[in-house]
Amino acid sequence: MARIVVTRPAGREADLLDRLQALGHEPVHVPLVAIESLGDQPVDVAGYDWVVLTSVVGARELRRRMRGRPRHVAAIGKATADAFGGADLIAATSTQEGLLAAIPRPAGRVLFAGAAGARGLLPKTLGADVVVLYRTVELAPETWPESELVVLMSPSAARAYGRLAVSTPVVSLGPETTRAAIAAGATLAEEATTNDLDGIVAAVERALRS
Repeated sequence: MARIVVTRPAGREADLLDRLQALGHEPVHVPLVAIESLGDQPVDVAGYDWVVLTSVVGARELRRRMRGRPRHVAAIGKATADAFGGADLIAATSTQEGLLAAIPRPAGRVLFAGAAGARGLLPKTLGADVVVLYRTVELAPETWPESELVVLMSPSAARAYGRLAVSTPVVSLGPETTRAAIAAGATLAEEATTNDLDGIVAAVERALRS
């Protein structure tokens, strides 16, 4: 049994905690980020050839607020596609670069739906319109538990973790989170090979076996 810190936002941790407990581990929830919606105004997606989604939160927020339907939807990973209710295209590599490689050209009219401060590579390359649906607030917990591993599922969580100056190795959801974690001084134990719950749980198990 291993003690594992789960850093997901409050309200989004239950599935991962349950999976880790079912495997016999002791997960501890210490959120390092909070999610703030940036409004309820309708987002008209009719007329877009592609809507591009790079996070589960962005997918849920757009689904809640959208009016009309785009011709196609592209998602950075299966979890993001599932949160939206499906996608026509899921990137084989869960990064903006992976999405760019997968979207056919010319892409036509594109809407990029995401967070405040999201990477601009994809919208800039595709000349996409951008709708900012939420923002991520990085948190600084007053105390930090002893553990064998820390699970990081976003670059913002990785940055918040780096500021704590804790030496516990981390498991990352994907390449962008890994880059942020390493830049913040964290020690990477494993990176998930798929951008979803199964991927992160499998990465935790690999890290504990190594």
